[in-house]
Amino acid sequence: MDTSFQRDQLDNQILEALMQDARTPFAELAKRFNVSAGTIHVRVEKMKQAGIITGAQITVNPKALGYDVCCFIGINLKSAGDYPSALAKLDALEEVVEAYYTTGNYSIFAKVMCQSIDALQHVLINRIQSIDEIQSTETLISLQNPISRAVKP
Repeated sequence: MDTSFQRDQLDNQILEALMQDARTPFAELAKRFNVSAGTIHVRVEKMKQAGIITGAQITVNPKALGYDVCCFIGINLKSAGDYPSALAKLDALEEVVEAYYTTGNYSIFAKVMCQSIDALQHVLINRIQSIDEIQSTETLISLQNPISRAVKP
């Protein structure tokens, strides 16, 4: 990873365009920004090498897949040394879609997606709270997600 890479306005424009639609052809970006397709390719490759671009992904609507319950779980560990083991066990649960090691009230803050409240109850009681390294949890159910965006380049 090249940490000395310095983005300029063209790099930021390319990033914004690809963040809106990662499938945009380089030739289309070249026309839009009045440069060659080769320039776009070189810029994208340099941003990949710098670790700025780490991949491309398709975004799906969880509700359309039947995941109606989104919640956040604050997790307190028995000790700080339990973090690696607890994280590995949480990573093995497909319902855990994000996890953060945090300061403040919780050691880990996890985003969990389930298809129903009953499924959430099962995950909480039988899978998360049964992890030996976890001392306690607090669950916050999300009612809606009115703001969701990526960082601006």
